[in-house]
Amino acid sequence: MPNNTRLFQESITQELNIVKNRVRNLISDAHWGEEGRFKEAILKNILRKFLPSNLSVGTGFILKATGNNDNENRLSNQLDIIIYDNTLPLLFSEGDFIITTHSNVRGIIEVKSKITTTTFKSVIEQFDNSIEHFIPEFKRVNRKKIFAGIFAFEFSGNIESVNIDNALKDSQKIVNHISLGTNNFIKFWKNADKNKLTIPVNCNSDFYNVYTLENLSFSYFISNLIDITSGGLKDRYWFSFPIEGTKEINRQRTICLE
Repeated sequence: MPNNTRLFQESITQELNIVKNRVRNLISDAHWGEEGRFKEAILKNILRKFLPSNLSVGTGFILKATGNNDNENRLSNQLDIIIYDNTLPLLFSEGDFIITTHSNVRGIIEVKSKITTTTFKSVIEQFDNSIEHFIPEFKRVNRKKIFAGIFAFEFSGNIESVNIDNALKDSQKIVNHISLGTNNFIKFWKNADKNKLTIPVNCNSDFYNVYTLENLSFSYFISNLIDITSGGLKDRYWFSFPIEGTKEINRQRTICLE
């Protein structure tokens, strides 16, 4: 495998950090922590460069009609990033703000400037609560998989903290990809898929794997997003996932959800 493939993927992380720091230098650290729109815009612009033309990136709400009148409709919280199939009609759009039903949603992402081991649980709970009316759709076995991610530009704390384990065990298990700063990456696996891993997992249930991927967390987050939302890209795995051998050699631990 060409060495420059990994360097290319690392450059995605570098690009995100360069733009992040450029904005932070202009608005100061105090405002960076408060202003979510800048962080979302940075990630959106990167995603648009890699997603196929049939997928668009927006922000807004998912609407679910559950009855015969408006009072019985259910609405998500406003979602930082929605990746949707633009070949299907939206209910409403203005700029990149959209309202749509779950049928054309291919991914949702919560964006944070920083997550710590102390705030990790509340971030997971916030994500679950934002789509609580749509959890059955996300878990439906025969439904096309939706990318459900949490992206944090920075992480502070010990990635081995039991707080992370407990938060994931107590969650709705909807989040399937988490990027915690440039080096830490968490991925949800179904128990039925554990035999696909080159290094065995000793779980009898679904599980999360925690990985330490130096300078590749952002890249693997985006590559998994492309893989899930686009599919059929096995001939370019060497490019999207450039760690020699497998990322499993960088598995820090497994969190069994028994």
